[in-house]
Amino acid sequence: MAELVSQPTSVQSVYSWYREDKLYVNRRYQRKLVWTLEEKQKLIESILRKYPIPAILVAEKEDKPGTYEIIDGLQRLHAILSFIETAFPTLDNRHFALEYFPTAKGRADEGAFVPTAGVAYLMPREVSTILDYSLALSVMRNSTEAEVNDVFDRINTYGHRLSDQERRQAGVQDVFSTMVREISCALRGDVSLTVLLLYQMPSISVDLPMSRHGYQVHADEVFWVNQGILRSTDLRDSMDEQCIADIAACIVGGQLIERSKDALDEIYSAGSAESERILAALDVYGSHKFCDELKFCVDELLKVCADGHKDKLRDIVFTKRTTNPFPSVFANVIIAFHEITIKEGRVISDYAAVKKGLSGLSERIGTGQKATAVEERRKNINTIKGLVGTGFVSISRDKLQPKVYANHTAIDIESIIRRSEIELGGYELKQGLCKLEKGGKLDPGIIEKIVKTICAIANNGPVSYGKLLVGVTDKDADAERAREVDKVDPMKVGKRFVVGVNREAKRLGLSVDKYITILKDGVRKSKLSSHVRDAVLSNMKFNAFYGLGVIVVEIPAQKELSYVGDEVYWRNGDSTELATTPKRIAELAKRF
Repeated sequence: MAELVSQPTSVQSVYSWYREDKLYVNRRYQRKLVWTLEEKQKLIESILRKYPIPAILVAEKEDKPGTYEIIDGLQRLHAILSFIETAFPTLDNRHFALEYFPTAKGRADEGAFVPTAGVAYLMPREVSTILDYSLALSVMRNSTEAEVNDVFDRINTYGHRLSDQERRQAGVQDVFSTMVREISCALRGDVSLTVLLLYQMPSISVDLPMSRHGYQVHADEVFWVNQGILRSTDLRDSMDEQCIADIAACIVGGQLIERSKDALDEIYSAGSAESERILAALDVYGSHKFCDELKFCVDELLKVCADGHKDKLRDIVFTKRTTNPFPSVFANVIIAFHEITIKEGRVISDYAAVKKGLSGLSERIGTGQKATAVEERRKNINTIKGLVGTGFVSISRDKLQPKVYANHTAIDIESIIRRSEIELGGYELKQGLCKLEKGGKLDPGIIEKIVKTICAIANNGPVSYGKLLVGVTDKDADAERAREVDKVDPMKVGKRFVVGVNREAKRLGLSVDKYITILKDGVRKSKLSSHVRDAVLSNMKFNAFYGLGVIVVEIPAQKELSYVGDEVYWRNGDSTELATTPKRIAELAKRF
């Protein structure tokens, strides 16, 4: 039985929790950071005036006593703590003065955050007012996951503060809602662990064009906004997740549903006939199977848009210039692609023909109020299939399978790259196998470095997997050098740059397959422990990634310690280090 304890706590103490990795956010039900700058500033003003602010509710984590999962108050907590770290100024344009709070200044000096240089700062007494302010904190102890979910759902039902889709996703935790969340994260580019630390939230939150908060996911770079399907503000209200839920229900459930609020509400109502129908269908269909299929269809649609002259999907669908979102049309296009590919076993052979078929689509199908009905949706989908069908050819099932399933799409690559910015220990990036210089040949030490990194990632533990990408760099200088040396146009994803490996294969006079063989042979002939070596070789894949080419080396979770010869390597943040002492080796061995 859950126990609720009132625990008034100063902002200063909460900041210590924040930087001591004691405050967590669970993405199963918590939304992203969505407050506007003005909302944050008004909260700080309230604290400076010593006004009361709403209580904050956390649950003590069962597996980590003394650490807390935020149930209610995420936006408030992050606003307060990020203000201390100078992320934004007060309403009168003054920043927090770090010199009067040694704890935060020390973390800045260590590189935990980069202070913002301001023109004016709070007075010492105002800093004290904020640090000494007592937050009305309530702590749930000995609570089950079901109780935490129930409390969160009730809080947000009373307040009606969530959008329809946020309310649906927060209100029920099942296989369908989890699948929708995971696919949506992949398409937005904010894939991460389900539970992450509060200070990591900016890395998976969306920055809107007119209100820059320093969040790492930029709305105008997100698939939905970049293609004009949704407005940037729609992401804040999880309209992308609503669109995915609609598509998933239509495909997995085996029949189209009406595109309406009531239809989705029924699916998300635990115990309802419609919810039971979709969950039973998904159990048979398989959530991973659907994820692969949907990402493949979206990936193919992006290739259509990029064929010849690169166009936004919006500019293809509409003949007249518009800024209107069109999620319903997009949903019908994806369902049409899915039926042609998965049901009929046909793949695109002529991207130009498909692009031509989609041109002016808005004038060829119904888009009014009636278009949301099941019958009209079926007519529209059939029309789309007829318009694009000439660009598809039949393919045998044994050739279709590897194209669609267990293969990395461009969406997957972008998700891996963005995730690498947060989970440093499990991800590694290499710009290529060659020296980054004109006429540069193979770097003689690169394979050895890759092998040692694979070993180190494998030693993260029995439930940890990782990935190493070849053809991606986190250095601006490397991206510019690749542009200069190989005449390529690097693609920026988050803070990383995809420079690709095709340029190196061309420089070496090799086919891409021969280039990949160099890496595979290097790993195969290495002294890497056989259990991890064999697993890596069977999980090494290539993605064309918009003509640049990226190699994805997967390191599956291992059940025992891995070696390179007699040496053991481990990950220290984003660096690979040799375990030089018996104590370090013993500590790594204990993980297994």
